[in-house]
Amino acid sequence: MSNTTAVTDANFEQEVEKHPGLTIVDFWATWCGPCRMIAPVLDQLATEYSGKVKVAKLDVDTNIKTATRYNVRSIPLLLFFKDGKVVDQIVGAVPRAHIESKLQQHAA
Repeated sequence: MSNTTAVTDANFEQEVEKHPGLTIVDFWATWCGPCRMIAPVLDQLATEYSGKVKVAKLDVDTNIKTATRYNVRSIPLLLFFKDGKVVDQIVGAVPRAHIESKLQQHAA
């Protein structure tokens, strides 16, 4: 059971842009190997930071409008939203420590 929230073009504004506090959005696709590599890490972080940080996943193949709006060129792409505004990003599969340090930097 995943603690991440699946978001779509239809609910992105409500789930991410209107969410108070920190939200990490993972822009991914089913065919993307590196995306599958970081998925368990994001699940762990979603569990460990439950109630503090929202972790959302957006499939770029089925939600082209949002992916285009945020200029997603390569995946996996993690966008860090604070109170609905993009404050940081990570491109590519990176070690858990890198994701967690950014998360802690913006969750404070």
